[in-house]
Amino acid sequence: MPDRPEIVCICGSTRFAEEMAVANRDLTFAGAIVVAPGVFGRTDGGGAGEPITQEQKTALDALHLRKIDLADRVLVVNPGGYVGESTGREIAYARETGKPVSFTEPG
Repeated sequence: MPDRPEIVCICGSTRFAEEMAVANRDLTFAGAIVVAPGVFGRTDGGGAGEPITQEQKTALDALHLRKIDLADRVLVVNPGGYVGESTGREIAYARETGKPVSFTEPG
């Protein structure tokens, strides 16, 4: 067993909160340390959670990049192959920093 468990950062649209929770649970039971979005509101009021301001979204997006920095790899939760704008930026950032990126669904 390695000195520490693998750290996995979950990325994806916050509209997929339930699917992210399942991925988080599965990874945790598999022995991984999971970092994931902590707030599931959206600026347009859609999806799970309370609406957030654009300023809050900008801060959360920056924080999520720091979570990617902590991770050994990234798992993109993308039901139906969906990858939104913010998630696309996170994928690009992860790849630029040498993090392996995998997806729950091909797309």
